Amino acid sequence: MSDPAVKPENIHGTAILIGDCGVLITGPSGAGKTTLALTLIDHCRARGLFSYLISDDRLLAAAHGGRLICRAPATIAGLAEVPGFMPCPLPFEPAGVIDLHIRLVPKEEMARFQEDISEPIAGCPVPRIDLVERNAASALPAVMARLSIQPFS
Repeated sequence: MSDPAVKPENIHGTAILIGDCGVLITGPSGAGKTTLALTLIDHCRARGLFSYLISDDRLLAAAHGGRLICRAPATIAGLAEVPGFMPCPLPFEPAGVIDLHIRLVPKEEMARFQEDISEPIAGCPVPRIDLVERNAASALPAVMARLSIQPFS
């Protein structure tokens, strides 16, 4: 899926697929990346949408044809690090094209309304939104609206 001549960057984050959209979630340790990913997967599956983990905690990221491709390192493929428990198996896709970057930030760094911005990851610009860390309940409708998923479609 990615150019074999390009060495992928190992990045700290979690990535999922929702329908035909890839979502990368980044933030400091303990920011709630896994919790948000699992919440989004569960919410979307309950609505009959394709939704799978790509990788939790670590990703191999590389640009290919102007798009960002993230894939799971073999050692953690199919595992989600459940807070307070242990890595647990979860259905996954080994790689995906990333369409949206969610950056989890402290509440005081969060703007009420955000302009459209992109951030380069592995040399590839990706649209980014900032959401409050450790708050999956408030992040869920923001992500659904951004991806035009019900009830926002």
